[in-house]
Amino acid sequence: MAPDGNVRRRGRLGRSLRVGGLSRKATSGPEEWLPPHRESFRPGTQNPAYRPALAFFGVKVSLPSHPSAAIIPSLGRGGPPGRVRARLVMYERLSQNDVTNRVNVENPYRVRDAVLALFGTRYPGEDFAPLARAFDDFHALFEGRYPGYLHCDTLYHDMRHTLDMSLAMARLIDGHDRTCAPPDRLGPRRAMLGMLAALLHDCGYLKRASEGRVENGAVFTKVHVSRSADFVKGYLPLIGFTAEASTAAKLVHFTGYEMEIADIQIADPKDRLLGCMVGTADLIGQMSDRMYLEKCREFLYREFVLGQVARETTHDGREIVRYGSPEDLMLKTPGFYEYVARVRIESKLAGADRFVEAHFDGQNPYQREIDRNMAFLRGAIEDGDLQRLRRYCYSLSQRTSRAA
Repeated sequence: MAPDGNVRRRGRLGRSLRVGGLSRKATSGPEEWLPPHRESFRPGTQNPAYRPALAFFGVKVSLPSHPSAAIIPSLGRGGPPGRVRARLVMYERLSQNDVTNRVNVENPYRVRDAVLALFGTRYPGEDFAPLARAFDDFHALFEGRYPGYLHCDTLYHDMRHTLDMSLAMARLIDGHDRTCAPPDRLGPRRAMLGMLAALLHDCGYLKRASEGRVENGAVFTKVHVSRSADFVKGYLPLIGFTAEASTAAKLVHFTGYEMEIADIQIADPKDRLLGCMVGTADLIGQMSDRMYLEKCREFLYREFVLGQVARETTHDGREIVRYGSPEDLMLKTPGFYEYVARVRIESKLAGADRFVEAHFDGQNPYQREIDRNMAFLRGAIEDGDLQRLRRYCYSLSQRTSRAA
């Protein structure tokens, strides 16, 4: 049952769209999902992340079932006095935006500001200067402006991917701490620790200055997490996290497959939960990307070839073919999601995606976008027409390479 103030309507698409309403005993927090016409819309005490139920002057208005539509109330001319008119506004998600279509996840400054605003309200009065510096250093690192490193040249695992999953990570942390008892909260410093692990979880793909002859950072696919952990251990002391550097290096392993999650030795349950969040954010961030399917075909397959994941020669000379072509990768992607990613999130990562709903007050826009991607791909596979995957996709690494 929806909380008080929520409206449900069974639409033409045969699904129920739940919107708005702040759960009882939940604390509000800032978000970027704000209505476009603020002069005619007052969210009141509700978390601005969520489109509110339209209850004005005792009149409730049902929202349309289309997931990219919203009704904006207006008290303008054209109707009887005191009558609330509603106009339908359609939101078409832009390729550069996150799942709420409100944050440009290709812009490190926008993501940084969104995260700092979220944490600033969740943990008032705390100093997040180390996290702000980490965002700046991350930006420099991926653009080749950080001492000792070349710019990011992996097309799939580019700067945008990390920014997207880092924003997801911040929301998971917020969702946890806004709904649990005070003694169980992660707190501001551990929240920053989780964000640092998220920001740096893929820096192992970056080539060191001495590795300029390596064809592409994707060559390090099988060991990139360990390389990331090495960087983390050296970097965190520079921003005042010396005591946590070793733990952070372990947290990044929750995003990879170099070791089983159960074998990662982390004693504190809160730190282990933080690792589960990092691993979850990595998966839901990339798989909810509007260009996810096209990026898999155009970029991820090439990284798998360079990293000897698509084809691997064993010590005894046998060849293991996991993905024979970009099309083969796409045919196997629904199975990967269903039997690897979902199982990993629900079992090995302790179902940490539940904190998305806690943050968004019952909604899960990440799962919504993942479901859309998977449904579209399954339809294309059933029709035998992978050419339906024709969204233009691009990588921030391409722009950085041209600039370099």
